[in-house]
Amino acid sequence: MAEEGKPTEPGSEPNVKTEQPAEDDKQARAANPSFSSADSEKDAKIEEAKARVAAAKDAAQKAAQPGPPRAPVKKKEEGPKPIDASAHPLVKRLRAKLGEAIIEATEFLGQLSIRIDRSRVLEVCSALRDDVTTPFNYLSDLTCVHYPDQKDAPFEVIYNLYSIAANERVRLKAATNGGGIESVTSVWPAANWPEREVYDLFGVKFHNHPDLRRILLPLDWEGHPLRKDYPLEFVENRWTENHLPEFTDVQQEQLEQRRAYGLEILSVPQEREVRELFRTAKEVMPKDK
Repeated sequence: MAEEGKPTEPGSEPNVKTEQPAEDDKQARAANPSFSSADSEKDAKIEEAKARVAAAKDAAQKAAQPGPPRAPVKKKEEGPKPIDASAHPLVKRLRAKLGEAIIEATEFLGQLSIRIDRSRVLEVCSALRDDVTTPFNYLSDLTCVHYPDQKDAPFEVIYNLYSIAANERVRLKAATNGGGIESVTSVWPAANWPEREVYDLFGVKFHNHPDLRRILLPLDWEGHPLRKDYPLEFVENRWTENHLPEFTDVQQEQLEQRRAYGLEILSVPQEREVRELFRTAKEVMPKDK
């Protein structure tokens, strides 16, 4: 305190005793409960933010420290593979009867496949149909696969056979080239249309077929669509020139624009109808009335 009778120096203040701020906060919170609640919520958020920062620092420190060596990556298990089926009873019977006509026999997941000589396909099919133990009297499917890299025999005709009596199945495979293969319609008459379909879509000829002609495409169509070298997009060929009306430059541009937007309907048989619409000056997509 300043001495009595002495003036206080400029800038100096008398030593006045004040209350602590903490007491003021307590009194303010007690007087105003809403203020106390908001302040508590603020404190909780601050503590939560501090906890997040501390957790992030701990995670960064742990990541910086070298951890234990990782376990080696487990090698992916290989799936099942075809196995040799030379010891199969059916294969033994066929080889005992036909010898070198049976080139190879494999089994995959219980499915027996036999590769045969294409020049003796009739003998093998007749032997399977007349087999005493498992007579394969039902041709369930006949199809083809194209392997362009196999120059000598790029086509593989596949016969899926079923024995109704023995409830057994077998698959025959015969590789062939442009010279074709013998028809099996004399063994299973049901091979008529499947062989025509393979001829239509792959171009494989079946000798001694009773009516070998296209079954899906027009008779004068050029090319075979299921070959790997056949273009995927719409093609203009002699058939389209002969049977479809010509496009003007404007109509051709409109067609290309519609294809660019993914309207594949113009790449299928409906193209003729679209061309007729263009010729008659009708609207392709008439407006709603």
